[in-house]
Amino acid sequence: MYLTPEKKREIFEKYGSGPNDTGSPESQIALFTHRISHLSSHLKNNHKDYNTERSLVKLVGKRKDFLDYLKKIDIERYRAIIAELGIRK
Repeated sequence: MYLTPEKKREIFEKYGSGPNDTGSPESQIALFTHRISHLSSHLKNNHKDYNTERSLVKLVGKRKDFLDYLKKIDIERYRAIIAELGIRK
């Protein structure tokens, strides 16, 4: 399993306000980014896996919605998470 509970806790500690902060936009964006990178590497080896491709597109859309929300409520937090994760927008 690529995303263990320990890895999720580590992501939430790093990008959220604590290990139990699973709802902040920054922690959600970081989790989606980790999942997107995993699915992208999977699709490089399995290019005919269309179900994974669809899941990847849905995840990218969800992350975009979170980024748009964060941009609307606090532009500084948006810029910080973009720079920290290396996401181009």
